[in-house]
Amino acid sequence: MLLALFLVAMLAAVALLPVRQWLTVALMWTESHRYLAWILFIGMYLAATVLVVPGTILTLAAGFAFGVPVGAMLVSAGSLAGASAAFLVGRFLARDWVAGRVAQWRTFDALDKAAGQEGFVIVLLTRLSPLFPFNLLNYAFGLTAVRFRDYVLASWIGMAPAIVLYVYIGSAVQSATELAEGEFDAGFGGTVLFAAGLIATLVLTIFITRKATRTLAQHLEEPAAQAEKRPV
Repeated sequence: MLLALFLVAMLAAVALLPVRQWLTVALMWTESHRYLAWILFIGMYLAATVLVVPGTILTLAAGFAFGVPVGAMLVSAGSLAGASAAFLVGRFLARDWVAGRVAQWRTFDALDKAAGQEGFVIVLLTRLSPLFPFNLLNYAFGLTAVRFRDYVLASWIGMAPAIVLYVYIGSAVQSATELAEGEFDAGFGGTVLFAAGLIATLVLTIFITRKATRTLAQHLEEPAAQAEKRPV
């Protein structure tokens, strides 16, 4: 109950506080404290993930502030650390609370059974598929029999395409003001480069996610089909 109230309070704070203004100030500070900013960014992303706060704006900001290679590395580290922390919370500290949240998620039973047999594959496919909510999965997988090391490795690989995509989008932004206001005008040359890279990344992401969704659907349909064949 306390955990639920805490999460609600944090979400309300994010909605009501001047997050965009703070983001602008933070990005300006980053320019003069780059290495310390790396550590703080990872910690911020970890906290946002655990608190079920959408990390899209942070991912875009990483691309703008640090560039694609470093930004992708920092987002990957922060999101993986947050996903791992949420997994451990779901498995050891708030198991009953998480179970209550996923009780109405009809797909979870099949997901739970599949994860017990092929944990690495199932985690990887759900990370690649857009049909499964990232934040909820972090806690939900803590209830399954998937091994922690398989969860971490599969999550790291599966989150990589989306991370690179959004970091690249953020890297095309011209100023902190544009990032805070959601205005992404990089000029003609920048637009051409941005469009080419975006199209290439989108093609790769769409190809992977479609294949992942089809394969995942087969895994989830198998338990249901087997149940139907059992004699009553």
